[in-house]
Amino acid sequence: MSTFTIHYFATASQYTTKNTESLSAPLPLSDLFNQLEKHYPGIVEKVLSSCGVSLNGEYVDVKEDVDVVILPGAEVAIIPPVSSG
Repeated sequence: MSTFTIHYFATASQYTTKNTESLSAPLPLSDLFNQLEKHYPGIVEKVLSSCGVSLNGEYVDVKEDVDVVILPGAEVAIIPPVSSG
């Protein structure tokens, strides 16, 4: 089975109780949040709506980058907002 790795940080890690996991690939980027919502009900509203997403080290927009597909072997990171102070 082909997979990609997803990394969770801060609130995303707390919500999923994981730092990383593997998900089936290929997966359209636009379907990523739907897949995570199936595994972790409520995560889109409570966590993902305020998080950034990177694909292989580059920030992507889950709603705008509709032609992007997460391929096997890719690395995705869910990055919560960073505050400075």
